[in-house]
Amino acid sequence: MPGHGPPHGRARRPGFGWPVYAWGLWDWGSAAFNAVITTFVFTVYLTSDAFGPGADERLGWALAAAGVLVAVLAPVTGQRADRSGRRTFWLGANTVAVVVISASLFFVAPSPDYLWLGLVLLAAGNVFFEFAGVNYNAMLNDISTPATVGRISGLGWGLGYIGGIVLLLIVYFGLIDPEVGLFGITGENGMDVRVTMLICAAWTLVFSLPVLLTVRDDTTARRRSARVGLLRSYRLLFRSVADLWRRDRNTVYFLGASAIFRDGLAGVFTFGGVIAAGTFGFSAGQVIIFGVAANIVAGIATVLFGALDDRFGPKRVIVLSLTCMVVAGLGIFLLHERGATVFWVLGLVLCIFVGPAQSASRTFLARLIPEGKEGEVFGLYATTGRAVSFLAPTSFSLAIGLGLTVAGPGQSAQYWGILGIVTVLLLGLVLLLPVRSRTLPDTALVSR
Repeated sequence: MPGHGPPHGRARRPGFGWPVYAWGLWDWGSAAFNAVITTFVFTVYLTSDAFGPGADERLGWALAAAGVLVAVLAPVTGQRADRSGRRTFWLGANTVAVVVISASLFFVAPSPDYLWLGLVLLAAGNVFFEFAGVNYNAMLNDISTPATVGRISGLGWGLGYIGGIVLLLIVYFGLIDPEVGLFGITGENGMDVRVTMLICAAWTLVFSLPVLLTVRDDTTARRRSARVGLLRSYRLLFRSVADLWRRDRNTVYFLGASAIFRDGLAGVFTFGGVIAAGTFGFSAGQVIIFGVAANIVAGIATVLFGALDDRFGPKRVIVLSLTCMVVAGLGIFLLHERGATVFWVLGLVLCIFVGPAQSASRTFLARLIPEGKEGEVFGLYATTGRAVSFLAPTSFSLAIGLGLTVAGPGQSAQYWGILGIVTVLLLGLVLLLPVRSRTLPDTALVSR
């Protein structure tokens, strides 16, 4: 499978040296866009009353449109970067785009006149963030060995959770919670949130520099690889999928199922803050505090569930996690009139199972892959996840639209969006159930 084999033929660095930590710091920095902007601060600000009615539904459609662009373009971006040997270059280019867009969110003033500016910038930021993630994930092989790949991957994941918590606390206590925050900034004209966007841009830039200055592009691969057009890149991708379908359909079934439920998992964090504010009346500060608690719970649960994964198998962990999330989501929908306590309890239950489901999904695939095909199939795993990244936003918006039809004019139906996320999770769970699990020798799990 072109673009997903060994990393440009370079020798991998042993242990946990500086390149590993430089790579992990990108995840720390990316939390500014992923946690602060997309989840707990800017989307909550953009769907507030200041931007007029229907902003939450339009947010869902804007993110859905971004997901369609990702589905069309992302499957070949990693492949093309691999072939050209320019992973670091494209990681840098896409990260800079995210930084510029993050800073530009400062100009989104709290008025309906600025709603579409905010939606377009947020959607564009999501597209470039996903493209950057393709190249970032592809670097894992460059800075790890078969003996350390799992721990190094976990280090990056953990730094992302921690980075989100640290930045959320900084902006909450420094800008959003005080009546007069740092530099004399107040909430007038949304200035506390808007300045937070500038801090996010700086945070992303500073913590992205280490990996961009440390991991070098492979110029020899650039000379070896012939230039391939966009259409040719898609033909190569489809050929790889067809080859895998002929060899191991069970793996293809898992790739499809996991792509769907992983998008549902992403939807939990993307729209969690929006629902907390719009349906349960959380203030911006309360949303941030919930976000801190959610990241702590998700991080701890992911580590603890690793032992269950090893003992009982990853499929059981995924099925348990998705089942509990579906039940908790339905509970939030049915009990929404009982107030914020319902969201605190059941919302954190949802967060308990997000990380374990993601982690066990990767382990499950590792046990399915035939020896020697790990890089190829894990590359396709990343591709399929991004190709359906429009599902959760689309389901969220469709569910709200259905709720408005049922509730009637002038009624709030945002809480119906929860059903959209639950539907995606349930669909992924149903598709996962017939997939056969397989246990391979430990050496097969990490050999490349």
